[in-house]
This record gives sequence, structure tokens and C-alpha cells, in this order.
Amino acid sequence: MARSIRILVADDHAHAREAIHELLSLQEHFQIVGEATNGREAIKLTEQLMPNLILMDINMPQMDGLEATKQIKERFPKVKVVIITVSDEVTNLFEALKKGAQGYLLKNIDPAAWYAYLQAVADDEVPMSKDLANKILREFTTQRETIVEKTPLSAREKEVLELVARGNTNKQISAHLTISQYTVKNHLKNILQKLHLKNRVQLTRYAYKNGWIEKE
Repeated sequence: MARSIRILVADDHAHAREAIHELLSLQEHFQIVGEATNGREAIKLTEQLMPNLILMDINMPQMDGLEATKQIKERFPKVKVVIITVSDEVTNLFEALKKGAQGYLLKNIDPAAWYAYLQAVADDEVPMSKDLANKILREFTTQRETIVEKTPLSAREKEVLELVARGNTNKQISAHLTISQYTVKNHLKNILQKLHLKNRVQLTRYAYKNGWIEKE
């Protein structure tokens, strides 16, 4: 049986919180332990409840989801944050990811996609969609740094990096390189530590920005 995933929902709209509650209640191992109506409440409830994962809206009163995410990740780095939004507008999305969020979910996507994504986040898989990878590529194709940083990564780590940047999951990388998923996770951990980054999306942006990954 899958372990219970303790979730805090932060959204200032009651109907949105209710909809999320109904959606996640259909899966026994998703447990909503609290609800916040603004960023300040989200921080307070995180301290009190220590959820495994927070579903964070961006636009909220008193303190928005971006600032709340930043403060939560600074104080509770092991708590995962997933942005929930009605729009995949690139600027806010990238800003949230820079502040430490693990990813994002559109409020109007299929419930099955929610379940799969949240489970992946809880399992430290944190897959990045092909669509998001393409958005990152488009952002930096015309804004490439003139000075490319020398990579501190090994040849194998660069292979893993490129596959991550293409939107591959750990399982897909494992099959492609004929190595175990455990080895893939270790490579990702080392890559993130060497580059002082927090997640796969930040890693992909960094790779494109510095010219390590070229458009297919």
C-alpha cells in the first residue's frame, strides 16, 4: 500500500479548495491536513502541520504564493511545493521555480494527470513535461549567454542532464543509458549539488542558458 502523502492546500478561493479536496479524496493515500487562504497562513500551517507537499496558488492576499514558497523552502527545504494555476504563463511559473517550487499543475487538467504528477513529486521523481522543456528552450534560444560557463560535470552526468532537459523521467533515462533508476537518482543529486540548484526545472533552464543543450 502506498504511504500517505500529507498535503496542505493554499488558495484564497473557497471553491478551488473544495474542488481540490474532492479530487484528492478519491485517492486514499492523499491526505489533506490543512487549508490556507493566503501565503502567511501557508507558512504558519506548514510550521504547525509539516506536510509532505503544498499545493500553492500564486495570487493570494496578504502574501502571494511566490513569496510564501520562497520562505517555506528556506525554512523547510524538505517540504515540496507544487504551484497550482489556471494559466501556464511563463514569467510567474519560472519565478516560482526559481524560489524552489518543485513544479506546477494547471487547475483544469485531467484528474489522472494530477494523481500521477503528485505521486511522482512525492517519490522525488518530479518529471518535467515536454511542453515545459520546450518553453524553457524558447526562452533562452534567443537570449543565450555570450559567456558559457565551463561545466563541472562528468561525461555521464552531461548525458543525464541532456535527457532531463528533454523532459525524460528517471525511468526513461535508466532505460536509455542502461543503468538503474537508483544510479540515475544519484547522478541527479550530484548534478544539482555541483551546480547549486534545487530541482530539474532549474537545472534545465541553467543548461539551456549556458549553451550546454542545443535545440533538436
